[in-house]
Amino acid sequence: MKAYHNLIKGSIITEKTHALKEVGNKVTLRVAVKANKIEIRKAIEELFKVKVLAVNTINMKGKKKRLGRTEGTRPDWKKAIVTLAPGEKIAGFEGM
Repeated sequence: MKAYHNLIKGSIITEKTHALKEVGNKVTLRVAVKANKIEIRKAIEELFKVKVLAVNTINMKGKKKRLGRTEGTRPDWKKAIVTLAPGEKIAGFEGM
């Protein structure tokens, strides 16, 4: 079992994720690349004391970037869209 606070890297705040939160009670988070859905569910429920209905994950490819002639890529990362039970809220996401 991994430490739960190491699985969740941070929240993703965009217009699209804000709309998902209002309409479907869904929260979008950046998570560890090797985390699976079961670990993410347990981490959210344990850290934030909420009931999770579903977890959807997406592997995001890092963007290609250039600096002069040198080309590189940003690291790959994983995004999780977590559906919370009706009436459940995460305190840090409500003020946004």
